[in-house]
Amino acid sequence: MKLETLCLHAGTSPDPTTKSRAMPIHRTTAYVFDSTEHAANLFGLRELGNIYSRIMNPTQDALEQRVAALEGGAAGLAHSSGTAAIFNAINNICRAGDEIVSAGNLYGGTFTMFNDIFPQFGLKVHFVDANDPDAFAAAINDNTRALFCETLSNPACDVTDIEAVAAVAHGHGLPLIVDATFTTPVLQRSIDFGADIVVNSLTKWMGGHGTGIGGMVVDAGRFDWRGDKFPLMNEPDSSYHGLRWAHDLPEELAPIAYLLRMRTVPLRNLGACISPDNAWIFAQGLETLPLRMERHCTNAHQVARYLQEHEQVDWVRYPGLPGDPAFDKNDKYLNGMGGPMVVFEIQGGQAAGQAFIEGLELFSHLANVGDAKSLAIHPATTTHSQLNPEQQAGAGITPGLVRLAVGIEHIDDIVADIDRALAAANS
Repeated sequence: MKLETLCLHAGTSPDPTTKSRAMPIHRTTAYVFDSTEHAANLFGLRELGNIYSRIMNPTQDALEQRVAALEGGAAGLAHSSGTAAIFNAINNICRAGDEIVSAGNLYGGTFTMFNDIFPQFGLKVHFVDANDPDAFAAAINDNTRALFCETLSNPACDVTDIEAVAAVAHGHGLPLIVDATFTTPVLQRSIDFGADIVVNSLTKWMGGHGTGIGGMVVDAGRFDWRGDKFPLMNEPDSSYHGLRWAHDLPEELAPIAYLLRMRTVPLRNLGACISPDNAWIFAQGLETLPLRMERHCTNAHQVARYLQEHEQVDWVRYPGLPGDPAFDKNDKYLNGMGGPMVVFEIQGGQAAGQAFIEGLELFSHLANVGDAKSLAIHPATTTHSQLNPEQQAGAGITPGLVRLAVGIEHIDDIVADIDRALAAANS
């Protein structure tokens, strides 16, 4: 099926008991076992099924199947947030003494996790230039366990050459983990370019309406986890009766060993589970994802062109604009759609950027992206304020940079609001 069809049908079918066509919400904590043997088989991974909603829920399962189908992966695992999904994606294969190599142009919360929190657990992260695949290779050592990057960086709008970075990772026997939140499968199916693990914040465009918090990890199901680099996948797991995840699973489950470990070890025991209500919200949002992304990107392109010609604007970053540093990657990695985000530098630095934000009326000033409504923020003083000036510069953030998550309102109203705010910043 094509992506538009998968958004509506993947993971669901009419309920066999009630005949309901719409996906139900299963608001239940636990599930009855048929027998003691059935219970033992579920806990022993001899068969799959529902045990407890911290581990799995039917509504969650339908969402996971849908997102995995959209990404072209083998299986998905929902989390309580995109941040939790990133944490578990790393935590699932790393322990004290391990290292990862990451792009430096990250969302502020991810950078803080990698730079300040992971070291508390004995994990070291090396930050490199996302636009230089050779920089990833140069930072790899014997302790490296994964490479990490964003498909479209937040907020600088750099487009990563996923295929090139994946080649570096695989050449060293390592997986590539990508945060694909800013592209969604509509713009890019990262697995097609070599990504092994794909993380999405469901909160953003996939949900699409700013009504729930959640994250998703999708396993491509093709990375070979056997070997000395991944002891958590190869050594007997004391938390799961000595199971060796890369060796002891039934043949049909072996391709998703990474994701099964994540479900039964970090998710089960650390508890970053998604609620069934939020899972349902995201499943609803996915039904219109292709339509919304088309409108987001069309509007964003027109906003970028308007800003590019405005005398108060020093520069604009939008991959769909000819001359943008990422324009040559637009067709390959953004499906030729340019993306839903626009960032620009307003003349006057931080004060002008803040004045612009305060002059907006249609745009909502808040710390989110991917809503159907247009959103704006000044990253240097908000989403990335915990970074020092050098770290902000490494992430592509300047004092006057404004981030616009362009919504699906009428383009004339969007441009009129931007024009009004630019006038306010110039007064």
